[in-house]
Amino acid sequence: MRAMAIALVVLTAAPISASGQSVRQILDLAVAHFRAGRITEAVAGFDRVVALQPEAAPQLWQRGIALYYAGRFEACRLQFESHRTVNPADVENAAWHFLCVAKAESPAAARSKMLPVGPDGRVPMREIDLMFRGRLDPADVIKAATGSPSAEFYAHLYVGLYLESTGDIARGLAEIRQAASAAYARVGGYMHDVARVHLLPR
Repeated sequence: MRAMAIALVVLTAAPISASGQSVRQILDLAVAHFRAGRITEAVAGFDRVVALQPEAAPQLWQRGIALYYAGRFEACRLQFESHRTVNPADVENAAWHFLCVAKAESPAAARSKMLPVGPDGRVPMREIDLMFRGRLDPADVIKAATGSPSAEFYAHLYVGLYLESTGDIARGLAEIRQAASAAYARVGGYMHDVARVHLLPR
């Protein structure tokens, strides 16, 4: 996602939970749970952050992704709609909103409800957005990303997620496996962890 750090300055470092943990500590643990594939624990942690510091909720795009993997698609949709209020240009936010709605309803419904985005200069975000809107073939997204490891990672990840969400499971998983490969660990960051977690049995 574009806002990789979720405005951590807004999170209090003072212990305020019943367990004596700070909101920042709870968030860090939720992120660690997600990266380890412990989705239930990750969602519970993100939900605790929201309960303890509601004003931070729109920033928590990581919570939206965890909700997706937990199968809580309506809450997932609402999280990405909320995130748009603080990050209105982000293509990835609109893509995840599509994925949530596609699971809850259908790909056609998801396309009709896609969130607007602003200019996102990262290659191949424009192509990814057009693909989710049904205006570009997935192969064109991969082609646009050729030559840049970072661009190739995001192309494989989002082409894979898109194909899977629209019923092409085998091709989708093949693309996500490429995104999850160790070759993209450095350039993919947190989203590389998302690709890895996607492939874990649930």
